[in-house]
Amino acid sequence: MYLPHYFEENRLSELHGLIQTHPLATIAIVADGEVFTAHLPMLITRDDGEFGTLHAHMPRSDLMWQQFVHASDAVAIFQGEQTYVSPNWYPSKQATGKQVPTWNYAVVHVHGKPRAIEDADWLFAHLNEMTDAQEAGQRLPWRVTDAPRNFIDKLMGAIVGIEMPIKRIKGKWKMNQDETREDQLGVATNLRAKKDETSLILAEMVEQRITT
Repeated sequence: MYLPHYFEENRLSELHGLIQTHPLATIAIVADGEVFTAHLPMLITRDDGEFGTLHAHMPRSDLMWQQFVHASDAVAIFQGEQTYVSPNWYPSKQATGKQVPTWNYAVVHVHGKPRAIEDADWLFAHLNEMTDAQEAGQRLPWRVTDAPRNFIDKLMGAIVGIEMPIKRIKGKWKMNQDETREDQLGVATNLRAKKDETSLILAEMVEQRITT
């Protein structure tokens, strides 16, 4: 990932936080000269290893998991909030006209060596953990134990677990840090004016990174 220093985010708490709030990852490996990809919700265990560990599961019928042993590494990409930025939002555009459109976004790239797990006890614990994390905001959270165990066991036979200790983790928060303070404030103001949830979150992210 191209990562100018002013867009770089190194705080592990911020990186883990984006993974938790945007758990759907694009994971890719190269094995035997072929690229394999999948889109999987992943859980982060923050205190497992130096940078944490990712856990997920995928269909047994997706042969990508069989290629883990042949791949040297994998990358899991987590996409956070993102938006288009108009040149009209920059005060400097009004003065000089020297601005062009851009795109603001936050993204985390995680590198590691994944391994497939077929142990039924591991899978059952993982499914409970993932379900509890995603159901936490529901008025009446659904639990894995709400379904008959023989039904769950049958479904577990169709999936394979994934564990990926994190070797490297990089974050890119592209929030106009390469612009002047006045132009950053202009972007934040126009984002707040849109009033939707994503724009308000992005406005705060820009404001947190305003040049002093």
